[in-house]
This record gives sequence, structure tokens and C-alpha cells, in this order.
Amino acid sequence: MSGPRVAIVTLGCKVNTYDSASIGQRLGDAGCRLVAADAPADVVVVNSCTVTERACADVRKVVARARREHPGARIIVTGCWAQAAPSEVGALGAVDHVIGIGRMDRLVETVVSAAPQPRVDVEPSRAPRAFSTYGARVFPEQTRAFLKVQEGCDLFCTFCIVPMARGRSRSLEPRRVVEEVAALAAQGFEEVVLTGVHLGGYGEDLRPAIRLADLVEMLAERALIPRLRLSSVDPHEVDERLLGVMRDAPSVCDHLHVPLQSGDDDVLRRMRRRYDTALAAERLAMIRAELPQAHIGTDLIAGFPGEDEAAFERTLAFVAEQPITYAHVFPYSPRRATTAAKLPDRPAPGEGRRRAAQLRRLCGERQLAFLRTLDGMEAEVLVERGRDSRSGLLRGYTRNYTRVVLPGPDAWAGRRVRVRLSAGDGPVMHAVAVVP
Repeated sequence: MSGPRVAIVTLGCKVNTYDSASIGQRLGDAGCRLVAADAPADVVVVNSCTVTERACADVRKVVARARREHPGARIIVTGCWAQAAPSEVGALGAVDHVIGIGRMDRLVETVVSAAPQPRVDVEPSRAPRAFSTYGARVFPEQTRAFLKVQEGCDLFCTFCIVPMARGRSRSLEPRRVVEEVAALAAQGFEEVVLTGVHLGGYGEDLRPAIRLADLVEMLAERALIPRLRLSSVDPHEVDERLLGVMRDAPSVCDHLHVPLQSGDDDVLRRMRRRYDTALAAERLAMIRAELPQAHIGTDLIAGFPGEDEAAFERTLAFVAEQPITYAHVFPYSPRRATTAAKLPDRPAPGEGRRRAAQLRRLCGERQLAFLRTLDGMEAEVLVERGRDSRSGLLRGYTRNYTRVVLPGPDAWAGRRVRVRLSAGDGPVMHAVAVVP
């Protein structure tokens, strides 16, 4: 007799992407049949995000849609919102079970049991002092594998609820990271993305303590995977040691995402960030000097409490001067239970959206200017499984995280292809394969 049909719906960041893959792996091992979100299902698992009130609203919509489309299914919510506010999630009438982060055994038991108990199972988020990976080996529709090497955060930025949802910072032992990367390579992945809630804090909790640069160097020396990529690293955690490893190791991709959040020192202090604009500018310049062709991404929040027009103009000027090549820009969205939600001097309604649009235009211009510097160059593209929906061409990413479309056969999916780049008038470059 086959197990229940389970649909997994993921909201939020790359960490949640990894967690969902781990959930799918464990459920598959337990005999469950994993199905698409729009297919008939006996159980729907919603892996939730709670970084903003809007993210919680998105979870509500997903849960309501799941109940409409799967009226007879049990709906389980896990992830950050389930962990941070189990009573809020449990109050949603469509939700059958609320399972906290790190409760994988309980989640599997709840899915496969005919009479699962209890309805809510969440332990205090700051209690765990270690975490273990669940060995995700399958990432649907992905040619890149994600590996969570760090969990939790101790920074407590004033706008962020994540330390309460994910708990204290804790790291996967280097030995386990090496084993996981080797296993993913054996599965045929050509690229592994190291991710974490606070990746730059990797290793601080281990004894003896190590740093992210040590881990990257260890993996690079073993040449386990053709491409190793880092996710997000805060400005103050980018140093000469890390950049030296990235520069000298052929397998490490020349790409960094460095979340600034603001380009004004007063706003950064209100956010309780661990750097000022002078330090951020120094580290960004260091990245460009050591990795001349690197894409340098960032996150920016517009309309934060205390950001007046002068502060916003300083952010615009700062961003315009930096070697940033793409950005994720968000208007500030208050999140209950955070310090920032209580701060005074919030910009007028709609001002955050206006400022975010202006920042997006600026960052878009900087992205196009950078892509023009790559015109005519050769690069290596890891081709994805799905084709570009508009053009029908293959699509993929270069080592420096340039999005590319190119003509070619389906057989190239999941493979690395040498190409010549051609810049256009948009954020995606065209390419043609270079015949060996």
C-alpha cells in the first residue's frame, strides 16, 4: 500500500528552499508520494516565511488556496512563521497542524500517521545549540543544489524577526559539510550553493572556532564540485582572507551578495547593523579589486523609520558610487514583535514605495552598465533544465551570476557550456556556444 500524496509549498529564502528539499527527502524515504502543488494531495505542507507582515499575508493566501484546492487534505504549516508565532498560525481555520523548525521527526510522523498528535508542536526557538542537516539530494527543477551549513542568527537587527524564528547561530561541522558536498556531486550536481540564515557567522559557535573562509578553502582544496557558490555575506564579514580564497580557488564562483540595507549611517544605526558606510565602501571596493568580473548584489530597504529625504538622497548617492551590479529593493514593511515596528518618524504612506522604485531604477542602470563590460567575453554557463518561457532558448547562469539565454539542445541541461557573451538592452545576456 503506497503512502499519502504530499504537496510541499515553499515561501521565502534559499534556506527554506533547502529545508523543503530536506522535508521532501525524508517524506519520500518514509514512503510518501511527492506531488505538485496543483495535483491531488492527501497532505499539503506549507513551509512558511515571516520576515515581513506581507510574508505572513502570503502564507495566509497559500493556506486558503490549499484548502480550496484540496478540501479533503490535511494542511501542515512549518517554517519561520510557524516557529515564531504558532498561536497565530494555529488560529487559521484551514490549518490542521503547526510544526516548528527542526522538528523533522514530528513532521514526518504527522504526515504518515492516521491519527497525528499533537496539533501544535513547537519548541522554544533559542533553545537548540546545534543543528543537523537532513541530506537533501533532490531539488525539483534545479540544476544547482543548496546546502545549509549554518542556522539561526545572533545579530538582532531591529527590523528582523528571524533570530526569534530560527534561534541562535549554529553551524554544521566541517566534516559533515564535506560529506554533503561530496554526496551532492555524486548525485550529478555541477554547482552547490552554500547557504545559511547568517552565513557570514559560520563557525563562530564551533570549538575550535573557524571562519567561513576556512570552510570554503577546505572545500576548494578537495575539488569536490566544479562550482561552489556563496549566498549572502554581510559587509563587515567580507575580508581579505575570504576574497583571497575566492580569487585563488578555481571552483569558487566570483559572485557575492552583500546586503547593505541602507547607504545612510543614521539609518544603519537605527537598523542596528554592524558596519557604517565607510566600512561598506571599503569592502565593496576590495571585492571589485580582487574579483574584477564579479557580480556584486545587495539588499536595500527604502522608507525605514527615521529615513528622511536627506537620508534617502545620501543612500542614492552612496549606491551610485559603489560597484553594485544588481539589487533586491524593498519598501520597509513593519513586522510586529521587532524593535523597528516601534520606532518613530516613519515616512509618509507611499513614500517607501516611491523611494524603492527610484533605487530600482538606479540599480537597473548600474546592472546594464556592468553587463556591457562583459560584451564579447567568453564564459562558462551552467544550463538549467527549463527553457526561457519567452524565447524558447536554453537559460542558465555564468560563474559570476550573469543570467544568459542561448540556443542549443535539451541535452545540455545540467551541463556546463563554454559560450561567448553578447550584451543587449536588458538584464539577461545572449550567448552562443564556443566550439572547442
